[in-house]
Amino acid sequence: MSFWTVYLSGEIHTDWRERIVKGCIDKELDIEFSGPVTDHEASDKVGVSILGAEEKRFWEDRLGAGINGIRTRKLIDEADLVVVRFGPKYKQWNAAFDAGYTAALGTPMIILHDEEHDHPLKEVDAAADAVARTPEQVVEMLAYILNA
Repeated sequence: MSFWTVYLSGEIHTDWRERIVKGCIDKELDIEFSGPVTDHEASDKVGVSILGAEEKRFWEDRLGAGINGIRTRKLIDEADLVVVRFGPKYKQWNAAFDAGYTAALGTPMIILHDEEHDHPLKEVDAAADAVARTPEQVVEMLAYILNA
């Protein structure tokens, strides 16, 4: 099968992205990966670092969200498939938004989360094409999708 673009959305505090990328490289899958800016500070401060300081945190966040949103929407729009990871430690509202946006586009989506999140993510899981527990399961799904 031909080249695919996969957007890796969601939590930024663990190595799940690296595990998926390495697994796909090891299997020689023809995939180009994209994703959000994973430097939390750079992502949060992008608006004020370019446009200047804001007095209220709300407006600081709004500036950054707007700039990050341009990048995120463009990359999700171009993706053949989106993987959304919900980690155990933080509430990832951005991941939920990315999952909803992906579902609205009709783009295939794999959700990745631990069993403890089954109930709170039931609607997100229902909108997904597949739900995985580990990055390695995602790699196996991608290998099947590309090579079956």
